[in-house]
Amino acid sequence: MTPTPSLTPLAVAALALLAEGPTHPYEMYQTLVLRSEDRLVKVRPGSLYHTVDRLARQGYVRATGTEREGNRPERTTYEITVPGTEALRERIADIIGTPVNEYPEFPVGLGESNNLPAETVVALLRQRISLIQDDISALDEAIRKVTAKGLPARYWMDVRYLRAMAEADAATLQALIDDLVSGEISWDEVKQH
Repeated sequence: MTPTPSLTPLAVAALALLAEGPTHPYEMYQTLVLRSEDRLVKVRPGSLYHTVDRLARQGYVRATGTEREGNRPERTTYEITVPGTEALRERIADIIGTPVNEYPEFPVGLGESNNLPAETVVALLRQRISLIQDDISALDEAIRKVTAKGLPARYWMDVRYLRAMAEADAATLQALIDDLVSGEISWDEVKQH
């Protein structure tokens, strides 16, 4: 069996939308933004068009027709192919079942925060929590919108996951702040080399 080329997160999102039914890239972009999937996948119309072109070259999608509305440019509608469906399922299974260290920056900053004054670290953590709370509010609004539209929960489990992770992140950071303020985490200890 020939190994499947790795699908980028944007390619997965595009194939998943086409698995719902034929559409054109601009409508795909609008749907991703409407569903707040742009929080998960870096997406711009141009990058989506390039991704769909690449998927077509790989045989994962095929053009089904072109339409034009008024003076707007032509829009090509695509559908997912059988190999595209297989590649999508294989990649989703790999993503869900195999943890990957994605090397996020925040743990590096947190691990090296001892290079800053404790008061600065506390202030920065409070700032971060405030921004996370804003994200939680945005996620709550997204959940409200998709629920009001009757979108089945299986299409937005990612939003529930992101909300839970943000809430856990904020709680963990608040516990760190509490430990710094109480002195449980001492900032005055001499560094050991």
